[in-house]
Amino acid sequence: MAMAQPQADVQRLRNFINGQWVEADAAGTDPVYNPATGEVIAHVPLSGAADVDRAVRAAAAAFDRWRETPVFHRARVMFRFKQLLDEHADELAALITREHGKTLAEARAELERGVEVVEFAAGIPTLIMGKTLELVGTGVDAEMYRQPLGVCVGICPYNFPAMIPMWMFPLAIACGNTFVLKPSERTPLTATRLAELLAEAGVPEGVFNVVHGGRETVDALLAHEEVRAVSFVGSQPVAAYIYRTAAAYGKRVQALAGAKNHMIVLPDADLDYTTEAIVASSFGSAGQRCMAGSVLVAQQDVADKILELLVDRSSRMKIGPGDEPEVEMGPLIRDQHRERVKGYIQIGEEEGARLIADGRKTPVPERGFFLGPTIFDGVSPDMRIAREEIFGPVLSAVRVKDVDEGIALINRSAYGNGAVIFTRSGAAARAFRRHAKAGMLGINIGVPAPVAVFPFTGWRNSFYGDLHANGEDAINFYTDRKVVTTRWL
Repeated sequence: MAMAQPQADVQRLRNFINGQWVEADAAGTDPVYNPATGEVIAHVPLSGAADVDRAVRAAAAAFDRWRETPVFHRARVMFRFKQLLDEHADELAALITREHGKTLAEARAELERGVEVVEFAAGIPTLIMGKTLELVGTGVDAEMYRQPLGVCVGICPYNFPAMIPMWMFPLAIACGNTFVLKPSERTPLTATRLAELLAEAGVPEGVFNVVHGGRETVDALLAHEEVRAVSFVGSQPVAAYIYRTAAAYGKRVQALAGAKNHMIVLPDADLDYTTEAIVASSFGSAGQRCMAGSVLVAQQDVADKILELLVDRSSRMKIGPGDEPEVEMGPLIRDQHRERVKGYIQIGEEEGARLIADGRKTPVPERGFFLGPTIFDGVSPDMRIAREEIFGPVLSAVRVKDVDEGIALINRSAYGNGAVIFTRSGAAARAFRRHAKAGMLGINIGVPAPVAVFPFTGWRNSFYGDLHANGEDAINFYTDRKVVTTRWL
């Protein structure tokens, strides 16, 4: 890759600023691991305030020129970027798997969902059209225009190194903004490759920049006077910090946070289908997804049967490196995170839940950061394993008497990202759709993440801000609206 000079040792990544790959001023680095082997595959610089200033000022300098670029030209850049993503899909999927650990199938699916947003952004001429209204008064007309903000920032988590950056920069850039991306320091390689492809697609120098780093980098981005808007995806405590800090500096903020997603199963559900959907939701990407199903809400008449099926199916999952054939679940991102998840398993036992599938005892590869699927029965809603985001392959089962009790359980959660129901009953599904307090619902769908034309609508502690990622919300987030009232004498 062009991002680093060939060397015998593990490569040190560089920042992408004003169309050039440049060394960070900061001396410190963090290792980037292949979580399937535990090997260090790169070193990522921990950029400081000087690096951030360099990137933001390059973006600010490029803004006036880019905002004057005709909207159809900006759309054509997105079309070319989409074509390059398709041409390099296998390479990108392999890169995602290498630095994250998810299976190649999961990596391809992630990439596809990111490409959806690029396709949406390619329709920008119709998405940012304004409105007009004649004769708002005698001889008076009114018009509304959408105009870009300026420098926008994206701060990304490790779990979707391609998709989540592409939730941010394609729409921001298509709207006429310039952008500074801060990828996760745990999975920076994919975002770095995306920068190369975006440059190849024809984005001018300074319009898109990448600054690697950790908290110091983030704080410098939040405080920079030239930054107008900040998009973030990550854990709830960090999202709350990003929102409070950036808003205090006068930035526009969308901060997508953690989750505790519930899955109601009623006796009339297709249990074979439901089992596969729950296993994929709870244990896909080793549970490292904000839309992962983590609480099974089983109606008491079906609880024993669905848990029996889930234990059997999870025991037959093939666990290993994501690039190996037929592997269904890869590793966790780091050994420290694996130990954290193991800690929650221990907490569940201490709280009195019954461990019916113990991922700590699952045969897994010796190398890498693997942990098997874990299932608890007899969980009460007040237990920590039922309330707190674990972000690992741990499923907690709570038994309820009916759908109303299940909905009430969902509504007690501090989070409100997603919830699903498995049933053939239209009445139960309608009650769920009407009364469940979560932003994204699924009816016989394991992972109810919306397509790109709809917003990613987390509620409560799963989101901080007013305008969500994707869909019309994102267009509103990345543009200012200007209203002109005119009388010609």
